[in-house]
Formats: sequence, structure tokens, C-alpha cells
Amino acid sequence: MTEDIEEKYREAVERATKHFEGLLIEQLERVERLKRAEDWIDYSKIKPIIIGVVGGDGIGPYITREARRVLEFMLQEEVAEGKVVFRDIEGLTIENRAKVGKAIPDDILEELKKCHLILKGPTTTPRKGDPWPNIESANVAMRRELDLFANVRPVKVPKLGIDWVFFRENTEGAYMLGPKGIMVTDDMAFDFKVITRQGAERIIRLAFDYAKKNNINRVTVVTKANVIKTTDGLFLSVAEEVAKEYPEVEWDDWYVDIMSAKLIDPARRSQFRVIVLPNLYGDILTDEAAQIQGGVGTAGAANIGKRYAMFEAIHGSAPRMVKEGRAIYADPSSMLKAASMLLRHAGFTERADKLDKALDICTLYEKKVVVTGRSDGATGEEFSNYVMETLKDPDLEKKWEEYHKRFVGSGE
Repeated sequence: MTEDIEEKYREAVERATKHFEGLLIEQLERVERLKRAEDWIDYSKIKPIIIGVVGGDGIGPYITREARRVLEFMLQEEVAEGKVVFRDIEGLTIENRAKVGKAIPDDILEELKKCHLILKGPTTTPRKGDPWPNIESANVAMRRELDLFANVRPVKVPKLGIDWVFFRENTEGAYMLGPKGIMVTDDMAFDFKVITRQGAERIIRLAFDYAKKNNINRVTVVTKANVIKTTDGLFLSVAEEVAKEYPEVEWDDWYVDIMSAKLIDPARRSQFRVIVLPNLYGDILTDEAAQIQGGVGTAGAANIGKRYAMFEAIHGSAPRMVKEGRAIYADPSSMLKAASMLLRHAGFTERADKLDKALDICTLYEKKVVVTGRSDGATGEEFSNYVMETLKDPDLEKKWEEYHKRFVGSGE
């Protein structure tokens, strides 16, 4: 029977074997590049710091424009002195990407590489049934091309005792090879997943470093190593090795299925602080966490590498809002949180703290201007104006402390 099967599928097996061989060579070359790791960029030694602004598509240009306005307002002195330069990068739209058949057109990628920091709006990823060709996600491609290996997503809900920071590996796992699966026959599809020692170590080390520097005594590693024994097993074993170098930081590991349950467990969830996990699991759990915070529209994300860093909302491009003429009512909160993360990463820590507190006042406490996504609420421009007026308030710090104490204590 085995010989009959081998003969029947000989051509399919040879084709799949050749395909897999190509992937192996590609990934082994990548491992060698990772072994020649470059140093982290020092923004204090760069003049000017170039911030690329990429609107994306759908509601992306609308909410990115508002985040840029707030950033320019907060960095006006640096801009005037030539220490910071904003640079618009056009063309990362689904229409343009579909036209050239690439996740990121070559000319846009070259412009991105001329920047140090990137503020990026949502981009559309085609799915089955869409009118677009099946091109790769622009996000996945950008993370790979710029080696943005760490996706950092903070989630805070003070009244629930939640203060999480997720470190999601960005350039490996199922997403790295997601577009490179193969239909072996009409009846069988194969996809691939890759974890490297070097890729796992740098994201896990970044999580432990963050915990140590911020006096956080808990790192949680999330895998499915009991079932996905080889790739997830490697991720977990690397975590065990790295953890030995941080004796002051306690750590534990959870499987992704039960972890998704514990994030909504009132008795357990406040115990988690720093969470590090491979790509696919990170995508799922951070969306769950954002929903607990108030929805994916409330969350921003940092995509960090040693040379480049990109900051974005975690929600999609919402083309329906554009089609229905509601794009001006899109909530820019997620992009403003991404802008705060950009400020913090570039070393403007005090201003990042100030923007975070202003956003708390505007979205949690006062809520004088409310965005609903429709004409019964404020426009994105009106909301960002509200944020900037709040930033101007000389009593911002005092007001935030009073509101925060009342808000957390009341459990509103």
C-alpha cells in the first residue's frame, strides 16, 4: 500500500519537498543574519530624528493625521530647532499595493528605511471574497523587512487591577511563513511555523529587561508546548535559559488556551504583569486584552527593532466607515496611544507620560468630547483638539491625580 501511495503522489511529494527545501535555506540564511546582531540605535545621538507618517488606507489617513497633529504640538520646539523632522510617506494603500502586487511597494519601502520612527495607520489585508489579489499583510511584511521583532502592547484597566505589557514576537512563528504554505494536493494543505533560538531569545530577553528596569517581579511565558512540542518547546526552553540571568524576576509559563481564560478571571488576572509569547498567540491574546480595556480602538502598539521602530493602532482600516461617509468620526485614541509609545521610545519620557494622562482624562474621566464613530458624536479632529487643550492645562498633573484616585477607588 505504501509503494502505491508513493507512486500515486510522487510528483506532489517532489514538488512539496522542493518547496520546503527553499524555505529551509531561506530561514537558515536568516539565522545567520540574526547571529550578526547590530547594536540598538541611540536616539540621543541622532539629528534629526526622522518620523515617517504613513496614513495607510480606510480610516487610517484620518486618525493618523490627528495623531501627527498632537505629536507636532508636543514636539514643536524640537521641530523648530531641526532636531525632529516629520516626513509623509504616501502610497501604502490597498489600491497601490494591489496594482504592483506587493505588500509594500519597493519605492515606499525605500522611503521607510530613510526614517528612524514610523507612525502608521491601519492597512487592509485582503481576505477571501475581497476584490483584491491575495497579497501579504503590509504589517507582516514591514515587520520582516525592518526586522521589527518586538510587538509591545500595554493594557491598563486600573479599576480591575489590570496593568499588563505584552511582548509579542513579530517576525517568526506561523505568521512568518503564513503566506508560504503549499497545497500538496487538492485534498491536503500544509502551512509552516518557524521558531529560532536567536529570535526567541531576543524577545524573551527584552521582556525580562523591561521587567527588571521597571521593578516588575513577574514575567509570564505563553506557549502551547505540551502539544506543539518542537517550535513552542524551543521557545519555552530558551525562556528557561534567559530567566536564569534574571534571578530577581520571578517567571512562570502558561498554555495559550488556559491563559485566554485567566485573562478574564477576576481572581487571577491582576497577578499578570509582563507577558511574552510567540506571534500568533500574541495576536489573539492582545486583542482579547484590548477588548477588556474597552475595545481594540483603545489600544496602540509599538513594533520595535534595533534600527527601526513602527507605532500603530491595533484595529483594522474600517473601509465600511469610509464607504458610509463616517471616516471623519473615526476615533483617533488608538493612534494617540501609539504616538505616546513613539515619544517614550525616542526618549521623550516626560511628554509621553503627559500624553498618557491627558488621554486618561479625555477618555476615562472627564469625557467632555465623546467619539461614537457616527455623527451623533465628535469628529476625530474635535477629539484631538480636546486632547491638546488638556495638554495645555497647567493643572493637568493635579487634575489627573484627583480623577485617578476617584476613578480607581469608586470602581466606576
